[in-house]
Amino acid sequence: MKDKILIVEDDIDIANLIQVHLTELDIDSDICGHGQQALELALRHNYQLVMLDVMLPGINGLDICRQLRQTKPLQAILMLTSKTSETDRVLGLELGADDYMTKPFSIRELQARVRTQLRRVHALNDRNKNNLSTQSTHSHNNNGEQKQNNTSTCIGRLLVDHRYHQVTYKDKAINLTATEFELLDFFCKNPDQVFSRAQLLDGVWGYNHSGYEHTVNSHINRLRNKLEEDCTEPKIIQTVWGVGYKLNSSGVH
Repeated sequence: MKDKILIVEDDIDIANLIQVHLTELDIDSDICGHGQQALELALRHNYQLVMLDVMLPGINGLDICRQLRQTKPLQAILMLTSKTSETDRVLGLELGADDYMTKPFSIRELQARVRTQLRRVHALNDRNKNNLSTQSTHSHNNNGEQKQNNTSTCIGRLLVDHRYHQVTYKDKAINLTATEFELLDFFCKNPDQVFSRAQLLDGVWGYNHSGYEHTVNSHINRLRNKLEEDCTEPKIIQTVWGVGYKLNSSGVH
């Protein structure tokens, strides 16, 4: 079955252009130019990806993103913003968008971003299928030592279960989006190693373009909000000033 994407864009010329180039990737798509109608479509159907323009008649793209994230926490969302609207980009990411693109954008970049998001969605779907047929058990490691196998990574009291696409910390389930999960999983596979934002863009999002550092910053903030007791003094996902970020293995006891 083909992947299907919802293009939410009120400029019909841009929407049609995106649709044509998605067809080149053998991807079906629906176009909607009204915010309220787009939200209803996204909630009613199972789109692999929702591409959201910010400025829309009716509900704007930021409000759609917020409501989608609350109702469909694993929905892949790619925001489309104007080149000068930095506030919208940051706010969209903070509200739960997986990534953003600034208009005007190149077709090759558009296709690359879409492929990255679909790869993540397919990986999540594969894990969910495994959930129906397999069960696994895990033991916690409270001394901070890393334990890893084909189905999970455990550092201290932090457990990343790849098969079930679940994260638990101190025996409490942590609800993460697909991208947040990949970012945390990347850190857990490389504990205490410092990564620059460019390295994280390349390793998690699959590209390395200057100007998209907000993507990393916002996802780090979202992870901290869900994991840290005090986000102003993070003990798990730490900033190494002038270098980047790391997962502090001693902080997950």
